[in-house]
Amino acid sequence: MNVLFVNLAGAALIAFIVWWFWLSRPKAQRVRENVVEILVEAGTYTPPRIEVEAGKEVTLRFLRKDASPCAEKVIFESLGINADLPLNTPTDVVITPVEAGEIPFSCQMQMYRGSLVATNESPPE
Repeated sequence: MNVLFVNLAGAALIAFIVWWFWLSRPKAQRVRENVVEILVEAGTYTPPRIEVEAGKEVTLRFLRKDASPCAEKVIFESLGINADLPLNTPTDVVITPVEAGEIPFSCQMQMYRGSLVATNESPPE
């Protein structure tokens, strides 16, 4: 009985880890302004998903509060953009998503993850 319980608990933990790191998708925060502040703290980007209008320039202002070496850089691999994030100093990354779609960003070890979601719809006023 104990072996069964341990196996079930282990399988549940593995399923949770897989969901948390690879399958979970937080709801995108829709923005109207062209400057979005992103807090880098406690192993996350806040907000983790940002929805913007395709074809319009957006400035992502990263503020790193986490002293972890993993948080030192943000990488937009699909765009070939990366930026160093000094501790407690706002750092702007300017992006113009040309077409609708999701643009992932992460730290160099891909433990901090976020995404910029470009849509063809303009945000509501």
